[in-house]
Amino acid sequence: MARTSPPKFLLQVTTSQMLRSSTATAASGQLGSALLLREGKKGSPSRICKFYGSQSDSSFLAAKFSVTRRIRSLSPKLNPRKIPVPRRQAYKPKQAAQMPQCLASLRFLFFSPLKPSSAALLFSFPSNLRHRSFLPILSSSSPSRRQRSSSAPSNRRQQQPSGFRSRGKSTFSEEGRGNQEEGGGASMGENGRGGGNFTGFNKKRAEGRDESDRPRKNLQLKVRKLNPTNTISYVQILGTGMDTQDTSPSVLLFFDKQRFIFNAGEGLQRFCTEHKIKLSKIDHIFLSRVCSETAGGIPGLLLTLAGIGDEGMSVNVWGPSNLKYLVDAMKSFIPHAAVVHTRSFGSDAPSHLDASTSMDPIVLVEDEVVKISALLLRPRCSSGVPEVKPDDMSVIYLCELPEIMGKFDPGKAKALGLRPGPKYSELQSGKSVMSDRDNIMVHPSDVMGPCVPGPIVFLIDCPTEAHVYDLLSTSSLDSYCSGNSPEEDKMVNCIVHLSPSSVISSPNYHKWMEKFSSAQHIIAGHQTRNVEIPILKSSARIAARLNYLCPQFFPAPGFWSLQPLNNITLHSSGEDHPFMADKSISAENLLKFTLRPHVQLGLDKANIPTHQTSSETISELITEIPEIVDAAKHISEFFDKPRGAYSNLLRDNNTHNLTEEPWLEEEEEKRTTPSCLQNVRRDDLEIVLLGTGSSQPSKYRNVSSIYINLFSKGSLLLDCGEGTLGQLKRRYGVEGADNAVRKLSCVWISHIHADHHTGLARILALRRELLKGTAHEPLIVVGPRQLKRFLDAYKKLEDLDMEFVDCRSTTTGSWDDFESNGESKEITDSTESTLFAKSNNRMQSVWTRSGSPVDKATYYPLLKKLQTVLNEAGLESLISFPVVHCPQAFGVALEAADRFNSVGKPIPGWKIVYSGDTRPCPELVEASRGATVLIHEATFEDGLMEEAVARNHSTTKEAIEVGDSAGAYRIILTHFSQRYPKIPVFDDAHMHKTCIAFDMMSVNLADLPVLPNVLPYLKLLFKDEMAVDELDGEVPDQAAVTSSVA
Repeated sequence: MARTSPPKFLLQVTTSQMLRSSTATAASGQLGSALLLREGKKGSPSRICKFYGSQSDSSFLAAKFSVTRRIRSLSPKLNPRKIPVPRRQAYKPKQAAQMPQCLASLRFLFFSPLKPSSAALLFSFPSNLRHRSFLPILSSSSPSRRQRSSSAPSNRRQQQPSGFRSRGKSTFSEEGRGNQEEGGGASMGENGRGGGNFTGFNKKRAEGRDESDRPRKNLQLKVRKLNPTNTISYVQILGTGMDTQDTSPSVLLFFDKQRFIFNAGEGLQRFCTEHKIKLSKIDHIFLSRVCSETAGGIPGLLLTLAGIGDEGMSVNVWGPSNLKYLVDAMKSFIPHAAVVHTRSFGSDAPSHLDASTSMDPIVLVEDEVVKISALLLRPRCSSGVPEVKPDDMSVIYLCELPEIMGKFDPGKAKALGLRPGPKYSELQSGKSVMSDRDNIMVHPSDVMGPCVPGPIVFLIDCPTEAHVYDLLSTSSLDSYCSGNSPEEDKMVNCIVHLSPSSVISSPNYHKWMEKFSSAQHIIAGHQTRNVEIPILKSSARIAARLNYLCPQFFPAPGFWSLQPLNNITLHSSGEDHPFMADKSISAENLLKFTLRPHVQLGLDKANIPTHQTSSETISELITEIPEIVDAAKHISEFFDKPRGAYSNLLRDNNTHNLTEEPWLEEEEEKRTTPSCLQNVRRDDLEIVLLGTGSSQPSKYRNVSSIYINLFSKGSLLLDCGEGTLGQLKRRYGVEGADNAVRKLSCVWISHIHADHHTGLARILALRRELLKGTAHEPLIVVGPRQLKRFLDAYKKLEDLDMEFVDCRSTTTGSWDDFESNGESKEITDSTESTLFAKSNNRMQSVWTRSGSPVDKATYYPLLKKLQTVLNEAGLESLISFPVVHCPQAFGVALEAADRFNSVGKPIPGWKIVYSGDTRPCPELVEASRGATVLIHEATFEDGLMEEAVARNHSTTKEAIEVGDSAGAYRIILTHFSQRYPKIPVFDDAHMHKTCIAFDMMSVNLADLPVLPNVLPYLKLLFKDEMAVDELDGEVPDQAAVTSSVA
């Protein structure tokens, strides 16, 4: 009988870059299966792979779908082609026999073996693997990944990988003693509280010793070949902060081979991702001032560039002499290699850049396509005496493009005795040559047409009227003024004004503008006309859709209705100047001024985005998902029902319809509702999720920040990633956000990673400005000790008006010690062990390894102030507890004071627990006991256990199990990997008391009972977008980014 030949199928995948995440799945058949990625040219995988097996067509389709989906979710750079299944082909044993010979040329191998011996030469598999299962195998895809793998705890090579674990098995159940002994696992207690072990963690990463987190020693600066003749060049307004007025707009100077950005406030990365501006193309960043308003995005930008590619990238950063204070502050959490190309100029700069003795512009960059110079401005009082503080200097940047030689005239060259040949090229390049016929020298001017003058652009930033006096007194710009230039090529074509509108409209500033009457003036300072126009259209579109579906949890943006202003009012000494109406224009997002080609010199509005109103977005949504109308009605009914009458919602697996199940009676609801929700008022507490993404900002999710609104009692911030102020302004409006910042009681930071604290300086600086001249106390900031080093260094640049409290001094043991000894003047040394509650905890060495003991003499007075602030906010306690992520990483528990009902009966206060970034750990479970709300990070989906362990993050299921183990009433999942741009991957079976967080999501304490019921409708809203790759730019994989971003 002839042997049946197994079919051969083809699964094609293409990519332009090497895979950064190397986990995939393949289906196992009777003969086993292999998914092979062959390494192509320059280290990138070629079109792949052959899938062998004896499965039926339907099984193959299932396998193909699983592989495709997993690769898309794990490796956003990889783009699986959606191709039809090829027809069956004859099985060729010869090809199968040749497979082992090509293994040496393969970089990636994902193997599901029939027999353990089949893969003995490649992998060691546990003997209990079953066929026909989807088995993720982790393999290194680059030298850096191999290095991290080798630095992981040894048990990961010896024990069963967590990816092989049965998905039905609790992550708190025992997975082998080796994981606890060598991987650092700790006991969880009974039922996740006593007998089991939580899944492993990366101990070296928790201790700060992970090889993959070590910064690269050298980051490459880009070297480009420039061609000034055929280049395209323009100035473009990047509208960061235009709609929120939280940060200074940026300006892009574009050339074919070079990019220059002026100012890099918070949100620049997110803006560039939104508008597909590639960060890797930026060569230089220039700061007009060094402060949180203009430089808040620098730390995140440097870290992102450092993680691009295998070798990382860097960028030149220029600023006045006080840039050194920002650099010193950033070194507390950014690798030194990322900041070595920062250069300051001015009075404190190196001698070769020092121009303080002369008022001539300082040349910073000069190459074939542009010359960029800087002129310092210092504030002066009316008498002319300078008053300089570290953050007072500002800069005028002068960008001068070289002239282009005229067109070559061959007739003139021939008349002068030149034959066609190399001498023609020499003349066009500006060299003189000898005539072939006559004994004369032929110069380029003899055979070239008139030169095209190079355009000139100024960027002006006068933050105060005191700077205008210095601007008026400088004579360095006189040669560029209209009517005063002896040479036509010194005429200024465009001036971009970054000064605030209050300064621009002053008579003195207008007097200076008159000197450049022929230039096009672009007013780019903060103006009310731009407030209603969202700069981040993608997130605004999602916010509008969520608001339509559930306005209770997703309120409309807080922008006030403002009368648009067509132009800024300019005046001077009461006289009218008609030329200003023709030569000044208010900046709009992505407005261009073309510099080259010369025939297109002038304004270009073609790229200005069209504004889509909320009603247009909703109409589009209803057309796309008609059933969303009924879904919105169903959700509104939840809030119309009396409290206690909520019913749970289940999804019918057959019809995929949302149906109400009446099995949850009112009595059961009352039994499970915590007593703290009795007679709750809507002005008691609101949790606002300002940022719900991880690592770096994306189009749809900003980085971590949670606003705890206590209404009249004050407010707190839990973490404060880049762009937090902008998110506050999108939620509450410009004025509403200012009020929210004024009433801040405390800011708590979980750990030193950049996505959790780089928005703090902007918040503190704004609060100082808002409260200037009024009696107030410095804001208390609670955070890890490394954060204090950053803030202490940054305070040399800007006064932050804050006091710092170490997280370790707010643990349970520290509070107990404070309450027992705080009033005593004598400081004892016997309580150090209480700083970390359990002295016999296996993780104590990890949590206490870095940092010195808490200085009680310093922190006791601060703890007393903190206690007073908490009591004024109606809080009983703020308790930090160590978690497993990186050195000095913490979570926090907030408990409200008890209150009394109308008959005087005490009602327990609510309890909120925020995990920070962590693996599941016993300290978190213990701190979450009886929590009203547990806000837990869920960076990865359940299938990415290996990566979650390697990065010391949690999966969705693990986060929910922590809440279940602790008896939390509601669980809010946040801090999602940016590989899930809109909604993460999760299992419905575990979401009965859980909800997924979105940016701007606002959860009122009174609405907690209905919170999980909204989740099925959210899946309906995003039913076609569950795992779509949105990272279009050259954004590094999270695992490759330095340890400062995680």
